[in-house]
Amino acid sequence: MRNKFTVAIICLFLLSGFIPLKAQGLILQKDIIVEKDEVEDNVISFGGEVIIRGLVTETVLAFGGSIVVEGEVEGTVVGLGSDITLKSTAIVGEDVVVIGGILKKDYGCTIDGDTIQFGMETPEDLKEFLGEGLGGFLGMRLIPFLLVLKLLSLLIWFLLALLLAAIFPRQIAYASSLIRTHFWPVFGVGLLSIIIYTSLCVFAGFLSLILIGIPILIALVILGIIIKIFGRVTVFCFFGDSLAKAFGSKNPTTIGSVILGFVIVGFIGFIPILGSLFYLVLSFLGWGAVIRTKFGTKTTQIQPVPKAQTD
Repeated sequence: MRNKFTVAIICLFLLSGFIPLKAQGLILQKDIIVEKDEVEDNVISFGGEVIIRGLVTETVLAFGGSIVVEGEVEGTVVGLGSDITLKSTAIVGEDVVVIGGILKKDYGCTIDGDTIQFGMETPEDLKEFLGEGLGGFLGMRLIPFLLVLKLLSLLIWFLLALLLAAIFPRQIAYASSLIRTHFWPVFGVGLLSIIIYTSLCVFAGFLSLILIGIPILIALVILGIIIKIFGRVTVFCFFGDSLAKAFGSKNPTTIGSVILGFVIVGFIGFIPILGSLFYLVLSFLGWGAVIRTKFGTKTTQIQPVPKAQTD
């Protein structure tokens, strides 16, 4: 049941990101206010104003608009093109991520994690980017067309990675941990899964000649896209978490690991031939982690070792 719920939620985000949704502690709409006596799990806004006076137990994510935190967010606060304001009473338990926006921190606010900020910090920077940088980018004066497509693809993957890491941090963290502890079994399951999936798609394609296989083929394509996206973000988390721990970080956050892993994977992907082979391996790992953990919802039960009986 949990697996069906997870798949359904991902489909909703892929097909319509602007549908108001409030279920399982998730608020997805434009303008959101969490009052002092309210508790929410996740808050997601598209182009609206988010005001947190109460408690959010996981993530606050905004695309455009603004975020004002006066209360407590136990997880991460992420703004994409959003202005984030942390009042003096604000408490953020993990990271604050600002991409293309302005971060304002009042004296007395608390951030237990890291502060990550990219891009435009002032309105003048944004104006210059839109007027000159973006104009040159779209005008193809300096960047080859294929590179532009690559960068756009990376941007889409980055947005999807942030969205999934914000909504399913525990599931992604668990699935990525399985890659570390069971690397070769995960790899093998992923390879076998892709072979079976490809065979099913080919078989459904033949059935489509007599119309019966068309809905089956459509369902398989949608399922493959969902598994690929969730699996790729899981791999981002795996690489980012591994690198962070290698440099001494004891407990890196899920969203921080995803961002770091995205940078690593994106950089390697630009290497000719090696990048393509690398992405192929990532596909095996991603599919294997998703299948073995059922989208990060299946936890491994550890059986206690029976004590030896003494006479």
